[in-house]
Amino acid sequence: MSFLDDNFLLTNEPAKKLYHEHAKKMPIIDYHCHLEPKDIYENKNYPNLTRVWLNDGMLGDHYKWRLERANGVPEDLITGDGDEYEKMMAWAGTLEKAIGNPIYEWANLELKRFFGIEEPLLKKNVPAIWEKANALLQTEDFKPRNLIKKANVKVICTTDDLNSDLTYHKLLADDEKDFRVLPSMRPDGLFKIYQESYPAYVETLSALTSVDVHDTDSLKEALDKRFAFFDHIGGHVSDFGLDTYSYRHVSRREMDGLIQKGLKHDSLSADEIAGYQTGLLMLFMELNKKYDWVMQLHVNVLRNMNRPMYEAIGADKGFDSVGAQSGIAKEILYLLNDGSIADIIPKMILYSTNPNDWMELATGMQSFQGGCVQRMQLGCAWWFNDTREGMLLQLTTMAQQSLLGNFVGMLTDSRSFLSYPRHEYFRRVLCNLIGEWVERGQVFEDYDYLGRIVEDISFHNANDYFRFAVK
Repeated sequence: MSFLDDNFLLTNEPAKKLYHEHAKKMPIIDYHCHLEPKDIYENKNYPNLTRVWLNDGMLGDHYKWRLERANGVPEDLITGDGDEYEKMMAWAGTLEKAIGNPIYEWANLELKRFFGIEEPLLKKNVPAIWEKANALLQTEDFKPRNLIKKANVKVICTTDDLNSDLTYHKLLADDEKDFRVLPSMRPDGLFKIYQESYPAYVETLSALTSVDVHDTDSLKEALDKRFAFFDHIGGHVSDFGLDTYSYRHVSRREMDGLIQKGLKHDSLSADEIAGYQTGLLMLFMELNKKYDWVMQLHVNVLRNMNRPMYEAIGADKGFDSVGAQSGIAKEILYLLNDGSIADIIPKMILYSTNPNDWMELATGMQSFQGGCVQRMQLGCAWWFNDTREGMLLQLTTMAQQSLLGNFVGMLTDSRSFLSYPRHEYFRRVLCNLIGEWVERGQVFEDYDYLGRIVEDISFHNANDYFRFAVK
């Protein structure tokens, strides 16, 4: 087997058959990413490989940036305004040392799949790669929309603030027919009741909905209007970044008081913040169920841990790590119990950056199944875990504790138009795992049957679960 050949990651014959005859041909649904709808709509050629691959201003791939810092690359050649060729040379010098890291495989796979470049990204190969890639990037085929089509992507769900006007989604709905770009509602600003920005955020929500938000009922009315707006534009997903979470049940009267304290920016205790966030999640569960949306909880992250760098260049620049909140899964299960009592649990996907939470989430979610196929999903190997070993752990946990055949598969969680080979990587890992089960006699060796499962996990399950109705 040679580097990234047709059978890389496929170490048994059943896996090769399942991948090449089933997984490989399936379209992609990328139901969680951080692409900018504006960039998709404007559809401009990138001037060079650095700009499409490493950073375009302060937007870019912080997976790569973290590795470069570990290799001593100066910040000027990472997120700064250093020479773009030198940035690519610094990245190649970093990647040379990244064997065993999935980014080593992803990066070279992206060069191969999009640019037809077979040479590995080494410093000695940069001049030739730079010349070839940059020439291709000036062509029509390498505009963002055509990169999406080349990867056989049918749906992209971006991450959009609750108060977004979704201008570019509306423009894309009229202008692009080969794939769909749909919004995902992300209400982070509403959860940060402890920040000075909270009153202004709620004021914007009030203005957008013509609802004077001052208590629970008025907040629910305003949120319902935002759900209706997102739904009209094609939204089927909400997304919640709960870096930490503690459950605390609150009455409606208590919730009213907490909202009013937040609007005055009064000091709030940890218990009060937990109570407000629990009450808010209950409102969102109810509205997700009303609109038949999927509610995604991304939990247990330590963000912006390097304070000087956060203050210098901002959030989402590679200074985050796996969360360490012990027992966060239990807190979520208490929330789900309240949701069950109120009969408001929607379809939900539960992710954690800390794999220590996965067994608790996988077993706990089984107590709240019912009403539709796989109402509760264990989220894919997210962020720091989207490695071969992390994917295997998530897949086996889902398989052993629930129904792998109902799993909605992989996402990119990416800010790059070149990240779609991550879906290929996941599908190869999936096929190899099932192939191992075949070889050990754990599953029935019927390739029509197993092929359907692979195709479902690769595409059909997400299409059905999120109601995308892609043909």
